[in-house]
Amino acid sequence: MSAEITADLSMKNLLDRYPGARRALFSTFHIGGCQSCAYDPADSLQEVCQKNEIKIHDALKCLIESQEHDRKMLISPSELKDLIEGDQPFTLLDARTREEFEAITLPGARLITQELQNSLFADKNQKQKVIIIDHQGRSALDQCAWFRGHGLVETYGVEGGIDRYSKEIDPSIPRYRLELD
Repeated sequence: MSAEITADLSMKNLLDRYPGARRALFSTFHIGGCQSCAYDPADSLQEVCQKNEIKIHDALKCLIESQEHDRKMLISPSELKDLIEGDQPFTLLDARTREEFEAITLPGARLITQELQNSLFADKNQKQKVIIIDHQGRSALDQCAWFRGHGLVETYGVEGGIDRYSKEIDPSIPRYRLELD
């Protein structure tokens, strides 16, 4: 999350670097949420703004503010390691698919299911720390926003997901790549 956001950045690169950008652009400008406001991943941010009659300055401001907000919802892989090794209670939720979860799981992690989510939302323990991990940190922010919006304000996502955790903390955890059709 350290690279600069610029007008010439392609939407693919923008979304790869800043997973919360899709949410920010849609909620602020209604960009990218449906067929009428869709964009090509190769389009630059400038081109998308021109197509949607949005001033690039306003889009950049929105994205920068969104990134500052999103940073507060993230923890590093080393912070997760400290939690796992520490004695502070927390809930580790895995937002990957059941197949991914069954193949590779961190100690104490629980797969997010509708039943588990409903149980956590019903409990609404405001002080309960919830950590969400996904594959590469792309969906954890959206999950965090969802959980925080339902009263679990101490919810955080792992920056870079289990992939970055494997690279930086525990290389015994196999890394993988998803093949999508």
